[in-house]
Amino acid sequence: MAEGMRAAGPRGCRDRGGPGGRGLGKMAVLSSVPLQILLCLSGTYYTLYFLATLLMILYKSQVFTYPQNHLVLDLTLLFLMGILEATRLYFGTKGNLMELEAPLAASLVLTVAGALLSIYFLLWQTLVLQADSILSATLLTLHGLEAILQVVAIAAFTS
Repeated sequence: MAEGMRAAGPRGCRDRGGPGGRGLGKMAVLSSVPLQILLCLSGTYYTLYFLATLLMILYKSQVFTYPQNHLVLDLTLLFLMGILEATRLYFGTKGNLMELEAPLAASLVLTVAGALLSIYFLLWQTLVLQADSILSATLLTLHGLEAILQVVAIAAFTS
């Protein structure tokens, strides 16, 4: 596309006057570094959480009397939580790095849904071991911190 035919307004990092860019001048970077670090940490932690919870559910089904319908419910909710978590992290990273409110707001809504599922695994699953409580409480703490930082980032993007 010819230079004269480019759409008006910033389109990406180089158009914002960043390194090597011929953009509109110096614009402030609004992306939240603490939020990005927390999203990366949360992705790593959730992978470990998912595997540990899956192994604990399998352990509980073998050692304890675990009703079949409750086992199916717990496994379904765990896999649903995995899908929600991957989507949440994708939207959160995309919204933060591109400084867009809509993906970050979608991530915030999915963060609330993930927190509710964390509460389920913390309090309401059929058998709750102490390890379940520790893992779920840690995940819930991460979700709470991310929600706060997402609200701050959305406020910075809209102002």
